Amino acid sequence: MAELLKKPIHQPLNDGVKIIQDFKPSDVDLEYTGIKVIDIKAKQVYGEETNDFEACVVALTGQIDVSDGDDKYEGIGTRDSVFEKIPTDSVYISKSHMIEITAQRDARVVICYSPCDKERETQLIPADENSVEDRGKYSNKRHVHNILPDSHTASEKLLVVEVYTDQGNWSSYPPHKHDVNNLPNESFLEEIYYHEMNPPQGFVFQRVYTDDKSLDETMAVEDSDVVIVPKGYHPVAVPDGYNSYYLNVMAGPQKVWKFHNQKEHEWIIDRK
Repeated sequence: MAELLKKPIHQPLNDGVKIIQDFKPSDVDLEYTGIKVIDIKAKQVYGEETNDFEACVVALTGQIDVSDGDDKYEGIGTRDSVFEKIPTDSVYISKSHMIEITAQRDARVVICYSPCDKERETQLIPADENSVEDRGKYSNKRHVHNILPDSHTASEKLLVVEVYTDQGNWSSYPPHKHDVNNLPNESFLEEIYYHEMNPPQGFVFQRVYTDDKSLDETMAVEDSDVVIVPKGYHPVAVPDGYNSYYLNVMAGPQKVWKFHNQKEHEWIIDRK
């Protein structure tokens, strides 16, 4: 198994809560980004402390209530499958808070993490505030829901985005990177990909590599897998017959998304 590819663990916490993926930054040799994916049965509760991390709680599927210990947001979540291709609700919760999630109906929840310096106000990020856009052309098309873009003021470091790529298309392409702190030309952002497939027995290919090839891993990625991107380029290829969804978690020393395309392949952007 590739070092950057993390398979789901399906670890039961109790009869109603199951951990699918669970990584804080230090668990995967990162500094800024972490992720947890959990399944919660209806009426069951999951809780944790944020400690020194800020968190974005994404109601991936199903419907949940979310509390930070003081405020409560009820009926969070808009869809039963990510492949409905509609935005969903999220809640931003800062460091030194509780997170309590209660499932109104069966739910899959993603919690995105980054260490932060200061406490900030808890904030609902409703589905209708996600900016939605289509990128690319030809076989390089994808559909994007921006949950926490770099322009969003809720978080200190976290960026969160959902990306849909239809069969036969490429995504995160042409190959681009954001691993050098060289603003305004490029920002340093670590990244984590959480993947789902439709139908779920499908797979995609993802390559993570640097210019000098000191890092160069190509992975067959399946449903509920996570791919860690500490640095380098990270394109995704989607085979015929299957559609791809992934949720990106990004964070770095500054909340700025400024990427650098690999020059050898940048020409495809302007082709006619």
